[in-house]
Amino acid sequence: MRKHLISVLFGASLLFIALAASATIFGSVHGLIHDPQHRPVQDAKVTLRSTTSDWSRSTVSDSSGEFRFENVPLGEYRVTVETPGFATDEQTLVLTSEREAKPHFALKVAHAAETVEVQDVAPAVNPESSTSTNVVSRETVNHTPGADQSNSLAMITNYTPGAYMVHDQLHIRGGHQVSWLLDGVPVPNTSIASNVGPQFDPKDIDYLEVQRGGYNAEYGDRTYGVFNVVTRSGFERDRQGELVLGYGSYNATNPQISFGDHSDRFAWYGSLSGYRTDLGLETPSPENLHNQAAGLSGFGSLIFNESPNDQLRLVTSVRGDHYQVPNDPEAQSLGMRDVENERDAFANFSWLHTVGTGLVLTVSPFYHFNRAHYIGDYTGAPDPSVFIPEDDRGSNYIGGVVTAAYTRNQHTARVGIQVFGQRDNQLFAVNAGDGTSVVAPEREKLWGSVSVIFLEDQYKLTRWLTLNGGIRLTHFGGTGTNTLLGGNHPLSENAADPRLGAALQIPKLHWVARAFWGRYYQAPPLLTVSGSLLTQCNGSDCGFLPLHGERDEQREFGLTIPLAGWTFDVANFRTAARNFFDHDVLGNSNIFFPLTIDRARLRGWEVSANSPRVAGRVQFHLAYSHQYSEGAGAVTGGLTNFSPPEQGYFFLDHDQRDTLSTGANLELPRHSWAAVNVNYGSGFLNGDGPAHLPSHTTVDCSVGKSFGEKWNLRFSALNLGNNHYMLDNSNTFGGSHFANPREFAFQLKYKFRF
Repeated sequence: MRKHLISVLFGASLLFIALAASATIFGSVHGLIHDPQHRPVQDAKVTLRSTTSDWSRSTVSDSSGEFRFENVPLGEYRVTVETPGFATDEQTLVLTSEREAKPHFALKVAHAAETVEVQDVAPAVNPESSTSTNVVSRETVNHTPGADQSNSLAMITNYTPGAYMVHDQLHIRGGHQVSWLLDGVPVPNTSIASNVGPQFDPKDIDYLEVQRGGYNAEYGDRTYGVFNVVTRSGFERDRQGELVLGYGSYNATNPQISFGDHSDRFAWYGSLSGYRTDLGLETPSPENLHNQAAGLSGFGSLIFNESPNDQLRLVTSVRGDHYQVPNDPEAQSLGMRDVENERDAFANFSWLHTVGTGLVLTVSPFYHFNRAHYIGDYTGAPDPSVFIPEDDRGSNYIGGVVTAAYTRNQHTARVGIQVFGQRDNQLFAVNAGDGTSVVAPEREKLWGSVSVIFLEDQYKLTRWLTLNGGIRLTHFGGTGTNTLLGGNHPLSENAADPRLGAALQIPKLHWVARAFWGRYYQAPPLLTVSGSLLTQCNGSDCGFLPLHGERDEQREFGLTIPLAGWTFDVANFRTAARNFFDHDVLGNSNIFFPLTIDRARLRGWEVSANSPRVAGRVQFHLAYSHQYSEGAGAVTGGLTNFSPPEQGYFFLDHDQRDTLSTGANLELPRHSWAAVNVNYGSGFLNGDGPAHLPSHTTVDCSVGKSFGEKWNLRFSALNLGNNHYMLDNSNTFGGSHFANPREFAFQLKYKFRF
């Protein structure tokens, strides 16, 4: 079956090689220019320029008054139209991935030197999308308290409804399986819950697009959040470098040095980042014991426009992290000194070839390496009741994506293939505190692969109604351990996942109503349990069931309201999952194995609001979620004691009913600014529930000032009120987790030329 499907994929790639393609982060701009008598304006000069860098393109309108820009990375842009006899006209738009923005310019006769700016719709509203999306810019990251720290994900949690950190992992809409794409190329990772370090430094992003539901057929590997990242490219630099230094509470440092430059055809950017802190991970008790963390990373981006029709892009990253696993007082007195070392590296390449007007081909090979090495360390007196684990997993992913799209009239049809192979190399062992072996070292080398075909079409039925439809066909092949059959046995799964959506723009109001229904498939990890550990587990009436893929069915509807420059969004979602991915701890070892629960239901309401710059000074934002995360049935994969399932639904350990993040960014005189953010949570599940922990509120703030064009000073305070509360008490690194106490930090940036 696997060979047959791969041959089908290869045939499909040949069949559609003449069609257009677009990498995920790219959209297009197709505009129309008319004079006051509604006649098309030919040969008008049109310039598309990024608002955050020197990236720009120019063209002229044709005899129909139309113009087009292809392969435009997501972000904020200003479109300027100039032609003799008419006033210069400008519009601002925010381009999201796969969007075709359609600005309309109605030029006015020039009576004097003047510029007209017309903005009918809030620039961030996509009237053709049925996807729940928000976009975060580099400026927002720079002003958000703590967001540009190396291990921070505040750029997501502060602006995305239903997103929060718990047991050192990001959760969105009740799950923690998320997909990262950098410059349009995926960074695959099927391992669940084994790494706590992020994959790149927030200081290296230009724009981040967060999708949390209503996905196109292109997405399916990890579907609780899809992050499209446009990295810094060098177009924002002119032989410039930037040095970032700082110091904060718990001896925290977060330095970075970066360089970038560009010409008309070539841009490059590179950075070297590091960090260290005495407050690394969430602590299992109010005390901060054995909790140092440190890391170093390098990042690079190259963009070469070989010709107007060909662009080459390369993004690379190498990262290493070292974590002391936090202790509670009892583990500290016993002499437990466990650590975890993590490594992550990737290289993503893209070739974009414009075949003709509206026709582009993109080919994107990629490679990703990910490793997590948990090392148990015991310094106390010999004790056979103390267990010292070691878990060392390394995963290699290699593959590629070819996507094709054809835009004609009301249709934007897309087809693509994605194939990657995975190799896991894992060592597991447990020793006792007296030096004897409890679980003999066992090494496994496993292989797996994922092959995907996706097809979709966006059909603009009328000027105000757009239909979105597609299907994603997935084949997974790998190996798993089945205690009932004995030994390793191949696992093979196939999924056909349809997606249907609609977006309706209400005339005159410009409100956008959207609806979506679709199915997702998430391939399982390759992890197995075998050898002496499996023998010991079988002796204790437990075993390891093979992990199968998660299958989800999602429906949602929403309404986006642009009003006087504000954008309000309301969404309702419901996801029904079978073989829901979660994770659990092995005994007292602090080693995590993924598991699947028979079924889960995740549902809720989401509200977000974003303002323009009010009075030229202040911008407001709000993200609120009211959701339920519930599971039902027995463990269907992973370690289990085969106990009968609980009756009815139970709350999952990361269930939190209400989550709110709101704040404001304020521009002050003399090149100064201030930002504040308030985070509220109603409390996660308390033990096995159904009661929940008490609610909690924290306030973060930051202030900054620029001194000329070279120097910038910032002060940040996280958890200003020092609300040091129990966050959760689920089975993860140390059991219970406490939120971080108050942290202060100073940061100094220096820009220089080279």
